[in-house]
Amino acid sequence: MHITNDELARRFNFHPADTKEKQKKHEQVRAVCLGAAEELVEVTGASSREQSTAITKLEEAMYWANAAIAREITGPSPSAILGPEVGPGPEA
Repeated sequence: MHITNDELARRFNFHPADTKEKQKKHEQVRAVCLGAAEELVEVTGASSREQSTAITKLEEAMYWANAAIAREITGPSPSAILGPEVGPGPEA
């Protein structure tokens, strides 16, 4: 799959929360992830590599969820920019 220069610019540009609705969505994502992180620390107990990895993955999930909000495409569909998804064909 070829990524266009426009798509690269979209991915690497700053995307401020330019509406109250987006700001609220970002706050909701942070709150959900913080709650999950607090519960995981409580459930998993003492600090460990595994606990740290779980928290890191929640941070990654928060990042990607906020990126989805910030990068929301209001013009052409993502497939129009990126091309059709490449994957396995229909089941035979």
